[in-house]
Amino acid sequence: MTDRMDLYISGAWVAGESSSAIIVENPATQKPLGRIPEGTKGDVDRAVAAARKALPAWAATTRQERAHYLTKLQDGLAKRAEDIAETIAREVGTPLRIATRIQAALPQTDVATYVELLSVDEPEERIGNSLVVKEPVGVVATITPWNYPLHQITCKLAPALAAGCTVVVKPSEVAPLSAFLLFDALHEAGFPAGVVNLVTGYGPVVGEALAAHPGVDAVSFTGSVAAGSRVAEVAAKSIKRVTLELGGKSANVILDDADLETAVKVGVANAFLNGGQTCTAWTRMLVPVELEEEALGLAKKYAEAFTVGDPMDPATKLGPMVSAAQRDKVRAYILKGVEEGARLVTGGAEAPGGHDVGYFVAATVFGHVHPDSTIAQEEIFGPVLSVIPYQDEEDALAIANNSRFGLHGAVWSADSDRALAFARRVRTGQIDVNGAAFNPKAPFGGYKQSGVGREMGRLGLEEFLETKSIQL
Repeated sequence: MTDRMDLYISGAWVAGESSSAIIVENPATQKPLGRIPEGTKGDVDRAVAAARKALPAWAATTRQERAHYLTKLQDGLAKRAEDIAETIAREVGTPLRIATRIQAALPQTDVATYVELLSVDEPEERIGNSLVVKEPVGVVATITPWNYPLHQITCKLAPALAAGCTVVVKPSEVAPLSAFLLFDALHEAGFPAGVVNLVTGYGPVVGEALAAHPGVDAVSFTGSVAAGSRVAEVAAKSIKRVTLELGGKSANVILDDADLETAVKVGVANAFLNGGQTCTAWTRMLVPVELEEEALGLAKKYAEAFTVGDPMDPATKLGPMVSAAQRDKVRAYILKGVEEGARLVTGGAEAPGGHDVGYFVAATVFGHVHPDSTIAQEEIFGPVLSVIPYQDEEDALAIANNSRFGLHGAVWSADSDRALAFARRVRTGQIDVNGAAFNPKAPFGGYKQSGVGREMGRLGLEEFLETKSIQL
Protein backbone atom coordinates (compact mmCIF):
# COMPACT_ATOMS: atom_id res chain seq x y z
CA MET A 1 0.00 0.00 0.00
CA THR A 2 1.19 3.47 -0.94
CA ASP A 3 -0.63 6.03 1.17
CA ARG A 4 -0.22 9.70 0.19
CA MET A 5 -2.61 11.39 2.59
CA ASP A 6 -1.45 15.02 2.26
CA LEU A 7 -2.29 17.74 -0.23
CA TYR A 8 0.35 20.09 -1.64
CA ILE A 9 -0.54 23.72 -0.95
CA SER A 10 1.68 26.79 -0.76
CA GLY A 11 4.93 24.89 -1.08
CA ALA A 12 4.28 22.24 1.59
CA TRP A 13 2.58 18.88 2.13
CA VAL A 14 -0.40 19.63 4.37
CA ALA A 15 -3.39 17.79 5.79
CA GLY A 16 -6.70 18.19 4.03
CA GLU A 17 -9.82 19.63 5.61
CA SER A 18 -11.37 16.15 5.82
CA SER A 19 -9.87 12.88 7.06
CA SER A 20 -11.79 10.92 4.39
CA ALA A 21 -9.70 8.88 1.97
CA ILE A 22 -10.13 7.52 -1.55
CA ILE A 23 -8.88 3.97 -2.15
CA VAL A 24 -6.76 3.51 -5.30
CA GLU A 25 -7.09 0.03 -6.80
CA ASN A 26 -4.77 -2.17 -8.86
CA PRO A 27 -6.97 -3.16 -11.85
CA ALA A 28 -4.93 -6.30 -12.55
CA THR A 29 -5.37 -7.75 -9.07
CA GLN A 30 -8.45 -5.88 -7.78
CA LYS A 31 -6.47 -5.19 -4.59
CA PRO A 32 -5.90 -1.77 -2.98
CA LEU A 33 -2.75 0.10 -4.03
CA GLY A 34 -3.00 3.00 -1.63
CA ARG A 35 -5.05 5.90 -0.31
CA ILE A 36 -5.24 9.59 -1.18
CA PRO A 37 -7.12 12.52 0.41
CA GLU A 38 -10.73 13.16 -0.50
CA GLY A 39 -10.40 16.89 -1.02
CA THR A 40 -13.11 19.44 -0.24
CA LYS A 41 -14.24 22.85 -1.46
CA GLY A 42 -12.36 24.31 1.50
CA ASP A 43 -9.16 22.65 0.28
CA VAL A 44 -9.76 24.20 -3.14
CA ASP A 45 -10.22 27.62 -1.55
CA ARG A 46 -6.87 27.27 0.25
CA ALA A 47 -5.06 26.14 -2.90
CA VAL A 48 -6.52 28.92 -5.06
CA ALA A 49 -5.67 31.52 -2.41
CA ALA A 50 -2.07 30.24 -2.38
CA ALA A 51 -1.90 30.41 -6.18
CA ARG A 52 -3.32 33.95 -6.25
CA LYS A 53 -0.83 35.10 -3.62
CA ALA A 54 2.08 33.64 -5.61
CA LEU A 55 0.92 34.97 -8.99
CA PRO A 56 2.38 38.50 -9.06
CA ALA A 57 5.93 37.42 -8.24
CA TRP A 58 5.86 34.37 -10.54
CA ALA A 59 4.36 36.36 -13.43
CA ALA A 60 7.21 38.87 -13.02
CA THR A 61 9.96 36.24 -13.40
CA THR A 62 12.01 36.22 -16.59
CA ARG A 63 11.77 33.55 -19.24
CA GLN A 64 15.23 32.38 -18.21
CA GLU A 65 14.17 32.01 -14.57
CA ARG A 66 11.13 29.94 -15.50
CA ALA A 67 13.28 27.79 -17.81
CA HIS A 68 15.65 27.18 -14.90
CA TYR A 69 12.86 25.82 -12.69
CA LEU A 70 11.42 23.70 -15.51
CA THR A 71 14.86 22.22 -16.23
CA LYS A 72 15.11 21.17 -12.59
CA LEU A 73 11.63 19.63 -12.88
CA GLN A 74 12.67 17.72 -16.00
CA ASP A 75 15.69 16.37 -14.13
CA GLY A 76 13.48 15.33 -11.23
CA LEU A 77 11.12 13.45 -13.53
CA ALA A 78 14.04 11.71 -15.22
CA LYS A 79 15.40 10.63 -11.84
CA ARG A 80 12.01 9.14 -10.95
CA ALA A 81 11.27 7.59 -14.37
CA GLU A 82 11.43 3.98 -13.23
CA ASP A 83 9.19 4.64 -10.22
CA ILE A 84 6.75 6.59 -12.39
CA ALA A 85 6.52 3.78 -14.96
CA GLU A 86 5.93 1.13 -12.31
CA THR A 87 3.35 3.27 -10.51
CA ILE A 88 1.35 3.92 -13.70
CA ALA A 89 1.60 0.26 -14.74
CA ARG A 90 0.00 -0.67 -11.41
CA GLU A 91 -2.64 2.08 -11.16
CA VAL A 92 -3.73 2.21 -14.84
CA GLY A 93 -2.83 -1.28 -16.06
CA THR A 94 -0.53 -0.07 -18.84
CA PRO A 95 2.02 -2.80 -19.70
CA LEU A 96 5.30 -1.84 -18.04
CA ARG A 97 7.29 -1.60 -21.27
CA ILE A 98 4.70 0.85 -22.66
CA ALA A 99 4.54 2.71 -19.35
CA THR A 100 8.32 3.11 -19.48
CA ARG A 101 8.45 4.18 -23.13
CA ILE A 102 5.43 6.52 -23.10
CA GLN A 103 3.87 7.13 -19.69
CA ALA A 104 7.18 8.00 -17.97
CA ALA A 105 9.05 9.47 -20.95
CA LEU A 106 6.45 11.78 -22.50
CA PRO A 107 6.10 14.03 -19.40
CA GLN A 108 9.83 14.73 -19.60
CA THR A 109 9.38 15.71 -23.24
CA ASP A 110 6.44 17.96 -22.33
CA VAL A 111 8.61 19.90 -19.90
CA ALA A 112 11.62 19.98 -22.24
CA THR A 113 9.46 21.51 -25.00
CA TYR A 114 8.78 24.59 -22.88
CA VAL A 115 12.35 24.88 -21.65
CA GLU A 116 13.28 25.12 -25.32
CA LEU A 117 10.55 27.65 -26.13
CA LEU A 118 11.58 29.82 -23.19
CA SER A 119 15.19 29.86 -24.39
CA VAL A 120 14.13 32.08 -27.29
CA ASP A 121 13.03 35.64 -26.59
CA GLU A 122 9.41 36.30 -27.49
CA PRO A 123 9.40 39.28 -29.84
CA GLU A 124 6.85 41.99 -29.13
CA GLU A 125 4.82 42.84 -32.21
CA ARG A 126 4.24 46.37 -33.56
CA ILE A 127 0.97 46.97 -35.42
CA GLY A 128 0.75 50.59 -36.54
CA ASN A 129 1.00 52.72 -33.40
CA SER A 130 0.29 49.72 -31.11
CA LEU A 131 2.68 47.49 -29.21
CA VAL A 132 1.11 44.01 -28.83
CA VAL A 133 2.33 42.10 -25.79
CA LYS A 134 1.52 38.77 -24.10
CA GLU A 135 0.85 38.35 -20.39
CA PRO A 136 -0.01 35.33 -18.22
CA VAL A 137 -3.73 34.62 -17.96
CA GLY A 138 -3.47 34.20 -14.17
CA VAL A 139 -4.38 31.26 -11.93
CA VAL A 140 -4.94 28.06 -13.90
CA ALA A 141 -6.89 24.99 -12.77
CA THR A 142 -6.02 21.72 -14.50
CA ILE A 143 -8.47 18.80 -14.28
CA THR A 144 -6.98 15.65 -15.74
CA PRO A 145 -7.95 12.02 -16.57
CA TRP A 146 -6.62 8.59 -15.62
CA ASN A 147 -5.50 7.08 -18.94
CA TYR A 148 -2.21 9.00 -19.30
CA PRO A 149 -2.24 10.39 -15.77
CA LEU A 150 1.12 12.14 -15.69
CA HIS A 151 1.39 13.34 -19.30
CA GLN A 152 -2.08 14.86 -19.11
CA ILE A 153 -0.89 16.96 -16.17
CA THR A 154 2.52 17.98 -17.55
CA CYS A 155 1.17 18.96 -20.98
CA LYS A 156 -0.93 21.57 -19.13
CA LEU A 157 1.29 22.38 -16.16
CA ALA A 158 4.50 22.99 -18.13
CA PRO A 159 3.07 25.59 -20.56
CA ALA A 160 1.07 27.27 -17.79
CA LEU A 161 4.23 27.68 -15.70
CA ALA A 162 6.21 28.75 -18.77
CA ALA A 163 3.60 31.44 -19.45
CA GLY A 164 4.00 32.82 -15.93
CA CYS A 165 0.78 31.39 -14.50
CA THR A 166 0.30 29.70 -11.14
CA VAL A 167 -1.52 26.36 -11.06
CA VAL A 168 -3.86 24.16 -9.04
CA VAL A 169 -3.87 20.52 -10.21
CA LYS A 170 -6.75 18.09 -9.70
CA PRO A 171 -5.75 14.63 -11.00
CA SER A 172 -8.17 11.76 -11.60
CA GLU A 173 -9.05 9.96 -8.39
CA VAL A 174 -8.85 6.66 -10.33
CA ALA A 175 -5.10 6.86 -11.03
CA PRO A 176 -3.62 9.69 -8.93
CA LEU A 177 -0.44 8.23 -7.46
CA SER A 178 1.90 9.39 -10.24
CA ALA A 179 0.75 12.97 -9.57
CA PHE A 180 2.29 12.72 -6.11
CA LEU A 181 5.61 11.70 -7.67
CA LEU A 182 5.36 14.77 -9.93
CA PHE A 183 4.81 17.01 -6.91
CA ASP A 184 7.77 15.41 -5.14
CA ALA A 185 9.82 16.53 -8.15
CA LEU A 186 8.24 19.99 -8.15
CA HIS A 187 9.02 20.42 -4.45
CA GLU A 188 12.59 19.25 -4.99
CA ALA A 189 12.95 21.73 -7.87
CA GLY A 190 12.22 24.55 -5.42
CA PHE A 191 9.31 26.31 -7.09
CA PRO A 192 8.22 29.26 -4.93
CA ALA A 193 5.40 28.58 -2.48
CA GLY A 194 1.96 28.67 -4.10
CA VAL A 195 3.14 28.47 -7.72
CA VAL A 196 2.03 24.82 -7.93
CA ASN A 197 -0.67 23.19 -5.79
CA LEU A 198 -2.30 19.74 -5.66
CA VAL A 199 -5.84 18.95 -4.48
CA THR A 200 -7.10 15.40 -4.99
CA GLY A 201 -10.71 14.34 -4.84
CA TYR A 202 -13.84 13.69 -6.87
CA GLY A 203 -14.89 15.69 -9.91
CA PRO A 204 -18.31 16.79 -8.67
CA VAL A 205 -16.68 18.31 -5.57
CA VAL A 206 -13.09 19.39 -6.31
CA GLY A 207 -13.45 19.71 -10.09
CA GLU A 208 -16.62 21.78 -9.92
CA ALA A 209 -15.21 23.96 -7.13
CA LEU A 210 -12.19 24.77 -9.32
CA ALA A 211 -14.27 25.42 -12.44
CA ALA A 212 -16.59 27.73 -10.53
CA HIS A 213 -14.00 29.47 -8.38
CA PRO A 214 -13.84 33.26 -8.89
CA GLY A 215 -10.11 33.16 -8.12
CA VAL A 216 -9.40 30.86 -11.08
CA ASP A 217 -8.80 32.61 -14.40
CA ALA A 218 -8.58 29.60 -16.73
CA VAL A 219 -9.47 25.91 -16.66
CA SER A 220 -7.77 23.23 -18.76
CA PHE A 221 -9.73 19.98 -18.78
CA THR A 222 -9.20 16.58 -20.39
CA GLY A 223 -11.86 13.89 -20.15
CA SER A 224 -15.25 12.83 -21.44
CA VAL A 225 -17.61 15.00 -23.46
CA ALA A 226 -20.20 14.92 -20.67
CA ALA A 227 -17.73 16.00 -17.99
CA GLY A 228 -16.16 18.62 -20.29
CA SER A 229 -19.57 20.07 -21.06
CA ARG A 230 -20.24 20.36 -17.34
CA VAL A 231 -16.89 22.07 -16.71
CA ALA A 232 -17.60 24.57 -19.49
CA GLU A 233 -21.10 25.22 -18.11
CA VAL A 234 -19.86 25.86 -14.58
CA ALA A 235 -16.91 27.97 -15.74
CA ALA A 236 -19.10 30.09 -18.01
CA LYS A 237 -20.83 31.63 -15.03
CA SER A 238 -17.64 33.51 -14.16
CA ILE A 239 -16.56 34.00 -17.82
CA LYS A 240 -13.25 32.22 -17.47
CA ARG A 241 -11.18 30.76 -20.26
CA VAL A 242 -11.72 27.03 -20.83
CA THR A 243 -9.61 24.60 -22.84
CA LEU A 244 -11.19 21.19 -23.46
CA GLU A 245 -9.58 18.03 -24.81
CA LEU A 246 -12.37 15.48 -25.07
CA GLY A 247 -13.20 12.27 -26.90
CA GLY A 248 -12.31 10.74 -30.22
CA LYS A 249 -13.46 8.12 -32.72
CA SER A 250 -10.60 8.35 -35.16
CA ALA A 251 -10.66 6.87 -38.66
CA ASN A 252 -7.71 4.93 -40.06
CA VAL A 253 -8.32 5.17 -43.81
CA ILE A 254 -6.48 2.60 -45.92
CA LEU A 255 -6.69 3.61 -49.58
CA ASP A 256 -6.73 0.98 -52.31
CA ASP A 257 -3.05 1.39 -53.28
CA ALA A 258 -1.67 1.23 -49.73
CA ASP A 259 0.56 -1.47 -48.25
CA LEU A 260 -2.36 -3.26 -46.63
CA GLU A 261 -0.42 -5.45 -44.22
CA THR A 262 1.65 -2.56 -42.82
CA ALA A 263 -1.41 -0.32 -42.51
CA VAL A 264 -3.42 -2.98 -40.70
CA LYS A 265 -0.54 -3.96 -38.40
CA VAL A 266 0.15 -0.36 -37.36
CA GLY A 267 -3.58 0.35 -37.13
CA VAL A 268 -4.25 -2.53 -34.77
CA ALA A 269 -1.32 -1.51 -32.56
CA ASN A 270 -2.61 2.07 -32.44
CA ALA A 271 -6.18 1.00 -31.63
CA PHE A 272 -5.08 -1.23 -28.75
CA LEU A 273 -2.37 1.00 -27.24
CA ASN A 274 -2.89 1.33 -23.47
CA GLY A 275 -5.71 -1.20 -23.71
CA GLY A 276 -7.52 1.05 -26.18
CA GLN A 277 -7.84 3.62 -23.41
CA THR A 278 -6.43 6.38 -25.61
CA CYS A 279 -8.45 9.32 -26.91
CA THR A 280 -6.50 9.35 -30.20
CA ALA A 281 -6.95 5.61 -30.90
CA TRP A 282 -7.75 4.74 -34.52
CA THR A 283 -10.79 2.68 -33.61
CA ARG A 284 -12.41 2.80 -37.07
CA MET A 285 -10.42 1.03 -39.79
CA LEU A 286 -11.76 1.94 -43.24
CA VAL A 287 -10.84 -0.48 -46.04
CA PRO A 288 -11.91 -0.89 -49.69
CA VAL A 289 -14.81 -3.35 -49.86
CA GLU A 290 -12.84 -5.63 -52.17
CA LEU A 291 -10.03 -5.86 -49.60
CA GLU A 292 -12.17 -6.25 -46.48
CA GLU A 293 -11.75 -10.02 -46.05
CA GLU A 294 -7.98 -9.78 -46.44
CA ALA A 295 -7.88 -6.87 -43.99
CA LEU A 296 -10.00 -8.78 -41.46
CA GLY A 297 -7.65 -11.77 -41.67
CA LEU A 298 -4.68 -9.52 -40.96
CA ALA A 299 -6.47 -7.68 -38.17
CA LYS A 300 -7.38 -10.99 -36.53
CA LYS A 301 -3.77 -12.18 -36.70
CA TYR A 302 -2.33 -9.01 -35.18
CA ALA A 303 -5.08 -8.62 -32.57
CA GLU A 304 -4.58 -12.16 -31.32
CA ALA A 305 -0.88 -11.37 -30.80
CA PHE A 306 -1.89 -8.88 -28.10
CA THR A 307 -1.07 -11.08 -25.13
CA VAL A 308 -3.34 -10.40 -22.17
CA GLY A 309 -1.73 -10.45 -18.75
CA ASP A 310 -0.09 -8.84 -15.77
CA PRO A 311 1.13 -5.34 -16.72
CA MET A 312 4.40 -6.02 -14.87
CA ASP A 313 5.15 -9.05 -17.10
CA PRO A 314 7.41 -8.03 -20.05
CA ALA A 315 5.46 -10.39 -22.33
CA THR A 316 2.16 -8.58 -21.76
CA LYS A 317 0.85 -6.40 -24.58
CA LEU A 318 -2.69 -5.89 -23.27
CA GLY A 319 -3.29 -5.06 -19.62
CA PRO A 320 -6.62 -4.65 -17.83
CA MET A 321 -9.15 -1.88 -18.12
CA VAL A 322 -8.59 0.70 -15.40
CA SER A 323 -11.68 -0.24 -13.36
CA ALA A 324 -14.65 -2.57 -13.10
CA ALA A 325 -16.88 0.20 -14.43
CA GLN A 326 -14.68 0.65 -17.50
CA ARG A 327 -14.52 -3.10 -18.13
CA ASP A 328 -18.29 -3.41 -17.91
CA LYS A 329 -18.77 -0.45 -20.25
CA VAL A 330 -16.47 -1.97 -22.87
CA ARG A 331 -18.13 -5.39 -22.62
CA ALA A 332 -21.55 -3.76 -23.06
CA TYR A 333 -20.37 -2.12 -26.29
CA ILE A 334 -19.09 -5.46 -27.58
CA LEU A 335 -22.47 -7.05 -26.90
CA LYS A 336 -24.13 -4.08 -28.63
CA GLY A 337 -21.96 -4.60 -31.70
CA VAL A 338 -23.05 -8.23 -31.95
CA GLU A 339 -26.69 -7.24 -31.36
CA GLU A 340 -26.58 -4.67 -34.18
CA GLY A 341 -25.25 -7.22 -36.67
CA ALA A 342 -21.51 -6.62 -36.88
CA ARG A 343 -19.37 -9.72 -37.44
CA LEU A 344 -17.26 -10.66 -34.40
CA VAL A 345 -13.91 -11.66 -35.90
CA THR A 346 -11.98 -12.23 -32.68
CA GLY A 347 -12.29 -11.44 -28.98
CA GLY A 348 -15.64 -10.85 -27.37
CA ALA A 349 -17.32 -9.84 -24.14
CA GLU A 350 -16.22 -12.85 -22.08
CA ALA A 351 -13.19 -12.60 -19.80
CA PRO A 352 -10.03 -13.75 -21.61
CA GLY A 353 -9.03 -17.30 -20.63
CA GLY A 354 -7.25 -17.54 -17.30
CA HIS A 355 -8.10 -13.96 -16.30
CA ASP A 356 -11.12 -14.16 -14.03
CA VAL A 357 -9.39 -11.80 -11.56
CA GLY A 358 -8.69 -8.31 -12.87
CA TYR A 359 -10.60 -6.09 -15.25
CA PHE A 360 -9.46 -7.71 -18.48
CA VAL A 361 -11.09 -7.52 -21.92
CA ALA A 362 -9.85 -9.49 -24.91
CA ALA A 363 -8.54 -7.71 -28.01
CA THR A 364 -11.69 -7.54 -30.13
CA VAL A 365 -12.16 -6.98 -33.85
CA PHE A 366 -15.49 -6.48 -35.63
CA GLY A 367 -16.02 -6.68 -39.39
CA HIS A 368 -18.89 -5.60 -41.64
CA VAL A 369 -19.49 -2.64 -39.31
CA HIS A 370 -22.11 -0.15 -40.50
CA PRO A 371 -20.81 3.46 -40.32
CA ASP A 372 -23.87 4.59 -38.34
CA SER A 373 -23.84 1.74 -35.82
CA THR A 374 -23.19 2.28 -32.12
CA ILE A 375 -19.70 0.79 -32.14
CA ALA A 376 -18.75 2.97 -35.12
CA GLN A 377 -20.03 6.17 -33.52
CA GLU A 378 -19.41 5.93 -29.77
CA GLU A 379 -16.03 6.18 -28.04
CA ILE A 380 -15.65 2.75 -26.42
CA PHE A 381 -12.28 3.39 -24.72
CA GLY A 382 -11.24 -0.24 -24.79
CA PRO A 383 -9.54 -2.76 -27.12
CA VAL A 384 -12.31 -2.82 -29.71
CA LEU A 385 -11.63 -2.20 -33.42
CA SER A 386 -14.38 -1.68 -36.01
CA VAL A 387 -13.48 -2.51 -39.62
CA ILE A 388 -15.73 -0.58 -42.03
CA PRO A 389 -15.79 -1.25 -45.80
CA TYR A 390 -16.12 1.61 -48.30
CA GLN A 391 -16.91 1.80 -52.03
CA ASP A 392 -14.52 4.49 -53.28
CA GLU A 393 -12.39 7.39 -52.03
CA GLU A 394 -15.31 9.81 -51.71
CA ASP A 395 -17.23 7.23 -49.72
CA ALA A 396 -14.20 6.75 -47.45
CA LEU A 397 -14.03 10.50 -46.84
CA ALA A 398 -17.74 10.68 -46.03
CA ILE A 399 -17.41 7.82 -43.53
CA ALA A 400 -14.27 9.32 -41.95
CA ASN A 401 -16.11 12.62 -41.41
CA ASN A 402 -19.30 10.88 -40.21
CA SER A 403 -18.56 11.44 -36.54
CA ARG A 404 -19.36 13.96 -33.83
CA PHE A 405 -15.65 13.75 -32.96
CA GLY A 406 -12.59 15.01 -34.79
CA LEU A 407 -9.45 14.41 -32.75
CA HIS A 408 -7.09 12.20 -34.71
CA GLY A 409 -6.85 9.84 -37.67
CA ALA A 410 -4.67 8.30 -40.33
CA VAL A 411 -4.49 7.75 -44.06
CA TRP A 412 -2.35 5.29 -46.04
CA SER A 413 -1.45 5.33 -49.73
CA ALA A 414 1.49 4.38 -51.93
CA ASP A 415 1.17 7.91 -53.33
CA SER A 416 2.11 10.36 -50.57
CA ASP A 417 0.59 13.30 -52.46
CA ARG A 418 -2.72 11.44 -52.71
CA ALA A 419 -2.59 10.66 -48.99
CA LEU A 420 -1.82 14.29 -48.11
CA ALA A 421 -4.67 15.55 -50.30
CA PHE A 422 -7.03 13.16 -48.52
CA ALA A 423 -5.69 14.17 -45.08
CA ARG A 424 -6.46 17.82 -45.81
CA ARG A 425 -10.14 16.97 -46.27
CA VAL A 426 -10.64 15.02 -43.05
CA ARG A 427 -12.22 17.13 -40.32
CA THR A 428 -9.83 16.34 -37.51
CA GLY A 429 -7.24 18.08 -35.36
CA GLN A 430 -4.40 15.66 -36.17
CA ILE A 431 -3.91 13.08 -38.89
CA ASP A 432 -0.95 10.82 -39.67
CA VAL A 433 0.13 10.09 -43.23
CA ASN A 434 1.56 6.60 -43.79
CA GLY A 435 2.32 6.06 -40.12
CA ALA A 436 4.22 9.31 -39.51
CA ALA A 437 5.53 9.76 -35.97
CA PHE A 438 3.75 11.66 -33.21
CA ASN A 439 5.19 15.17 -32.83
CA PRO A 440 5.05 16.49 -29.23
CA LYS A 441 5.93 20.01 -30.44
CA ALA A 442 2.91 20.24 -32.74
CA PRO A 443 -0.46 21.56 -31.53
CA PHE A 444 -2.81 18.90 -30.17
CA GLY A 445 -6.58 19.23 -30.02
CA GLY A 446 -9.76 18.48 -31.88
CA TYR A 447 -12.61 19.60 -34.07
CA LYS A 448 -16.31 19.29 -33.22
CA GLN A 449 -17.03 17.55 -29.89
CA SER A 450 -13.38 16.56 -29.50
CA GLY A 451 -12.71 19.85 -27.80
CA VAL A 452 -11.85 23.53 -27.76
CA GLY A 453 -8.34 24.97 -27.91
CA ARG A 454 -4.94 23.35 -28.34
CA GLU A 455 -2.31 21.75 -26.15
CA MET A 456 1.41 21.18 -26.62
CA GLY A 457 3.99 23.22 -28.50
CA ARG A 458 3.78 26.97 -29.05
CA LEU A 459 -0.02 27.01 -29.37
CA GLY A 460 -0.25 25.15 -26.08
CA LEU A 461 1.66 27.99 -24.45
CA GLU A 462 -0.65 30.59 -25.98
CA GLU A 463 -3.68 29.02 -24.26
CA PHE A 464 -2.26 30.47 -21.03
CA LEU A 465 -1.45 33.98 -22.34
CA GLU A 466 -3.56 37.11 -22.64
CA THR A 467 -2.98 39.59 -25.47
CA LYS A 468 -2.67 43.31 -24.69
CA SER A 469 -2.45 46.20 -27.17
CA ILE A 470 -0.57 49.28 -25.95
CA GLN A 471 -1.16 52.36 -28.12
CA LEU A 472 1.92 54.57 -28.42
